[in-house]
Amino acid sequence: MPHSIISEIYEGIEFIEPVIQPLTDTLFEKKEIEVSMLRLDEIHPLISGNKLFKLIYFLEEAKESFHKTIITFGGAYSNHLAATAFACEKMEIRSVGIVRGEEPKHFSHTLQFCIEHKMQLEFISRTSYKNVDDNFLKEIKYKYGDHILIPEGGFSEKGKAGASLINNYFVDTNFTHISLPVGTATTLAGISEANKCKSKIMGFGVLKNMNDLAERFKELKVNPSAEYFFNNNYHFGGYAKKKEKLLSFMNSFYKKHSIPLDFVYTAKMMFGIYDLIDKKYFPPGSKILCIHTGGLQGNGSLPPGKLIF
Repeated sequence: MPHSIISEIYEGIEFIEPVIQPLTDTLFEKKEIEVSMLRLDEIHPLISGNKLFKLIYFLEEAKESFHKTIITFGGAYSNHLAATAFACEKMEIRSVGIVRGEEPKHFSHTLQFCIEHKMQLEFISRTSYKNVDDNFLKEIKYKYGDHILIPEGGFSEKGKAGASLINNYFVDTNFTHISLPVGTATTLAGISEANKCKSKIMGFGVLKNMNDLAERFKELKVNPSAEYFFNNNYHFGGYAKKKEKLLSFMNSFYKKHSIPLDFVYTAKMMFGIYDLIDKKYFPPGSKILCIHTGGLQGNGSLPPGKLIF
């Protein structure tokens, strides 16, 4: 199981073995569907979900390179930046976050978290962020020295390899469908490529107009034989966008299952799962495993009182 790999690489950090939790609902019973959730959010209160897995092999390289500096990218509310900052501090690795946008007068709770965990932040314009080129990378190397560069969200072959370890938690199960939210598509790539079950892999996009999965998979060098289904109908307006209907669903879901969801990723997937079950997308007898990808710190950007958990 990947837990031994996690414990070995993230030396000094205690993790909880994630469980597969069955979900009960009258809708599921009515449609003769079984739904469960892989609780990657419970592995650790601060570094959990798929972010933990995507970082594994970068952190391993940093340790083997005498704790070489790690530099990575993200926005003001990036789960990836927060997870990287925490992991690097605990492993005594210097970290630098290149943040999209001009430096704000008031830092988001995510950026404050990164600073508290000793990540050095550098802000660049959105235009520069979008068009990072070789010259920028040379400037970074000149400024910070030899380092390990992690693309935004861990989007890389190393990130894909780390994400593929998640498959080990359900390799011996009989689920008909494995469901997960999709941002950079790194986790979807790792899970679909490493899938050794008969399960159908289903990705739910959280970005608007996400029509470039083929290009992303090609860049990640995913085996062309990897199979997956992709649904982009539940993004609620785009990345980190939300509507009252989604927040209401999150509160209702928590009342039923005592499981907190994040509005950026997992809540959108679960909203889609409920809607598709209601619309009879899944045939009776289907057994669906939904992967909770963590990222709960993102809820801190919501106004107080919006969520009941």
